[in-house]
Amino acid sequence: MGNMKEFIESIDQLICGLGKFISWFVPVMAITVFCVVLLRYGFNASAVAAQESVQYMYATIFMLGAATTLQANKHVRVDIFYRTYSKRQKTWVNVLGHVVFTLPISALIGLGSLGYVIDSWNAMEISPEPGGLPLVYLLKTLIPTMALMLAAEALSKIYTGISYLFAANDR
Repeated sequence: MGNMKEFIESIDQLICGLGKFISWFVPVMAITVFCVVLLRYGFNASAVAAQESVQYMYATIFMLGAATTLQANKHVRVDIFYRTYSKRQKTWVNVLGHVVFTLPISALIGLGSLGYVIDSWNAMEISPEPGGLPLVYLLKTLIPTMALMLAAEALSKIYTGISYLFAANDR
């Protein structure tokens, strides 16, 4: 059981570290948008690559931030009944929710996107816009990566929840 706990902790540390890293994309994205607007309206110039980089950063924040959001327990939840539950009842809801919803959806997204991503990599897909970024295949890789990380964090939550439930039974 010790090895599993260490593995779960390493998943949590990886996801937490990734969340801290991608949080820096927010101010960089804001500065980039400011520069794009300044170029467009101040100097009548366009910066397609800069505009696309904002889209790439936003996609990265959204896709890779999903697991971090789940880890911080800040995901969307219907709290009508949940907020009145005891800690044990909440743990049951969370464990079952991850097993019934999070893991299957992660598998569906991850497996469903593989062909799409492989085709993009085979073509080394680039932006259709002149002056755009030649990294569309990397952007599309975020889809199965998000699914994998979300599933890993769900497994961490399931393990933690089950550990709590069994420990609660021992008392």
